[in-house]
Amino acid sequence: MDNLPDPLRVVAQELAKLPGLGPKSALRIALTMLKMPREKVTGIGQSVIDLRDKLCICEQCASITDSCPCKICSDPGREHDKLCLVAEWDSLLAIEDMGLYRGYYLVLGGLLSPLDGVSPQHLEFNKLEDRLAKGEVRELILALGATVDAEATASYIKNMIENRFPQVALSRLAQGIPIGSEVKYTDKETLRQSLEYRQKL
Repeated sequence: MDNLPDPLRVVAQELAKLPGLGPKSALRIALTMLKMPREKVTGIGQSVIDLRDKLCICEQCASITDSCPCKICSDPGREHDKLCLVAEWDSLLAIEDMGLYRGYYLVLGGLLSPLDGVSPQHLEFNKLEDRLAKGEVRELILALGATVDAEATASYIKNMIENRFPQVALSRLAQGIPIGSEVKYTDKETLRQSLEYRQKL
């Protein structure tokens, strides 16, 4: 990229900082934008600025929204006794896109990770405690994934629920062998969880 004209190099380098884009892809996008009409490129730039200026965090569920409370939190038709806890906003989107879950959400803002310096005060545990203290939630569904950090976070939440909110049932998304795979090709940790969280037929 050193041989590129400075303005093109700067744009390509900035784009390459985005996740999933390498230097070649970033340069291709920069060159594509260079060929576009000025109005279209200006529109792209303005939409990026609007993305930062017009979005906010929902004060109830901590998801990204353009109105507060968000559309999900302000929907009276949802089940008030169910709360699904997700690590990030994109997990909420994935669950919501299925159209099966009709309860509310809370975005934790990440997972506990002592090695990365992420402790409980960095996440939305205060918001979770406030929500549970209102007494409406009867089931807290953990949709945090199956990583080491997710397990540590789930363990922390389990202790919190047992000590402070024993009336709240705690559940988690089923974990185990994915559809279409065979037992003999499944890794040991997935097999362990499949056995531990086996279901009655």
